[in-house]
Amino acid sequence: MEEKQKAAAVVGAGSWGTALAMVLADNGLGVRLWSHNEEQVKEINQFHINKKYLPGIDLPELIVGYASLSDALANIKHVILAVPTKAIREVIRKIQAVVTSPIMITHVSKGIEPDTLMRISEIIKEEMPEELLDAVVVLSGPSHAEEVSLRHPTTVAVTSENMEAAEEIQDLFINHNFRVYTNSDVIGVEIGGALKNIIALAVGITDGLGYGDNAKAALMTRGLAEIARLGTKMGANPLTFSGLAGIGDLIVTCTSVHSRNWRAGNLLGKGKTLEEVLDSMGMVVEGVRTTKAAYQLAEKYEVKMPITRVLYDVLFNGKNAKDGVEVLMGRSKTHEMEDLVNILDERNI
Repeated sequence: MEEKQKAAAVVGAGSWGTALAMVLADNGLGVRLWSHNEEQVKEINQFHINKKYLPGIDLPELIVGYASLSDALANIKHVILAVPTKAIREVIRKIQAVVTSPIMITHVSKGIEPDTLMRISEIIKEEMPEELLDAVVVLSGPSHAEEVSLRHPTTVAVTSENMEAAEEIQDLFINHNFRVYTNSDVIGVEIGGALKNIIALAVGITDGLGYGDNAKAALMTRGLAEIARLGTKMGANPLTFSGLAGIGDLIVTCTSVHSRNWRAGNLLGKGKTLEEVLDSMGMVVEGVRTTKAAYQLAEKYEVKMPITRVLYDVLFNGKNAKDGVEVLMGRSKTHEMEDLVNILDERNI
């Protein structure tokens, strides 16, 4: 069995979990990659591949697949949680049922839970007993799994209420292909990572409708304003949204064919129904669920989020996508810097 400090467990063997397992293995750690799919575990162990999620990529032999969560977490301190937002509660309950000593959980998912309106770190802390939780760390930023698995240069940010824990995870992951920065703004990093998926859906829709780069630039710019407007109202540092977890993640998610959210939006813009899109994707599209949560957050904090509201109507109320764009373009006039002025005024800057 690996020494505790020389091993880590990745819970979730999708594309992102597997890519991060590769980063850790490249850094010399033994990695236990857990999946609920026993056939996937056999494939990882026998052939060192994860064909469904990272086709054509050879996995390092330091990555070992596990079907048993109890075995995967035995004698482990660092747990990387890489499951969809909707599965967080269920998986955390399974984790707390099998661990016997404190663990440090680093979550790498990007979403907000509808109805409770909780960020993922909040869900983890609610479900995990204090005596079994050393710290919660968030890893986020512009990082497609497909490119990380090819060891292309990538930069991300880590944050935690315990900055010593964040620095520990920084040391665990950082290498010459995968650069890791620290950021002390947990709220901003989580909100930026979650809400950029909404804007990517909207950008995909305009691309699917055949609109050009002007529309894309407008949505990304005004979308960032929405993200910052809500995030600062919730207590985030506005500067976070100019960094990796803000504009960095927004750019990569809105402009890349690797982006599930952009692809889903693109299909919606081409006339597919939401049900047809989700059936065809084969993977979770976090932005759909997050749109509902962001709509609810906008109501709760009384924040203007016109792109989010229109997208909510397109996804859940049957509004025609083209009509939604016309609604956005027909809004009453305002000053571009109004949001920035309001933020600065609220913070007495």
